[in-house]
Amino acid sequence: MADVKKIATRDSYGKALAELGAEHEDIVVLDADLAGATKTATFQKAFPDRHFDCGIAEADMICVAAGLSTVGYVPFASSFAMFAAGRAFEQVRNSVGYPHLNVKIGATHGGISVGEDGASHQCCEDFALMRSIPGMVVMSPADDVEAKAMVKAAYEHEGPVYMRFGRAAVPVFHEEGMKFEIGKGEILRDGTDVAVIANGLMVYEAIVAAEELAAEGISAMVINMATIKPLDEELVLAAAKKCGRVITCEEHSVIGGLGEAVCSLLSEKLPTPVKRIGVNDEFGHSGPAAALLKQFGLSAEHITETALEFCKA
Repeated sequence: MADVKKIATRDSYGKALAELGAEHEDIVVLDADLAGATKTATFQKAFPDRHFDCGIAEADMICVAAGLSTVGYVPFASSFAMFAAGRAFEQVRNSVGYPHLNVKIGATHGGISVGEDGASHQCCEDFALMRSIPGMVVMSPADDVEAKAMVKAAYEHEGPVYMRFGRAAVPVFHEEGMKFEIGKGEILRDGTDVAVIANGLMVYEAIVAAEELAAEGISAMVINMATIKPLDEELVLAAAKKCGRVITCEEHSVIGGLGEAVCSLLSEKLPTPVKRIGVNDEFGHSGPAAALLKQFGLSAEHITETALEFCKA
């Protein structure tokens, strides 16, 4: 495990945009004075005439993106998750969601792993905000390969898309050329005792936890649910039926994200015991990303402990 290559998904976002830009002249990229951090500078260097710095004004940026989409362009509007989803929520809702425009939002620096930037920048509410907008696709990739495939799938999708990318480098475990389909989950490991449904950086932690659980005699199914909305309901129901227990894992508040989406589905269609792992209705604080993830229980160790207690109860 220690030798696994690590890449931040924000880097993957920048590379994917540049690759798509070479293939499609209708792609334009907007940023809010953060091109170096969001990695849209990669696209800017290759296609300076199609990159627009809107300054520290995310609300304006979203409105500009909306306008560009109405004249045939496919805009990717980029900023930190806290600002793309939080500061510009009204504009995303009214200028993009309500008219159902073909705008893609690339939000970087999501979750606790933003680290030293602290609570003001550690957005753990963006899934909840974006899920509440009718017709909005909401996604969070697990690694570099999936992130690049996700960006390309977003371009091909007609309608608004919100993608969250991370600041911290995460292990790459997908094979190049993977097929990514919006609204479809992925079984990474089969199991019968408990289904662990995760997204983002928590997917690799779930894989590690499943190996640790196997040593304890517990068979864990691991599902990568990169698309939070629309949820792969068929897969969630099948996993719950097979395992009888579900654990959700996300670098997001337990309120309004993947865990809540899974619980809402199961409560209506197949009542199943569920444990949610995420940020427990509290703000983060400044600190090294790895230490914060461990402190807030976003780790393979915590998944393993939760599953052991769950299965032995």
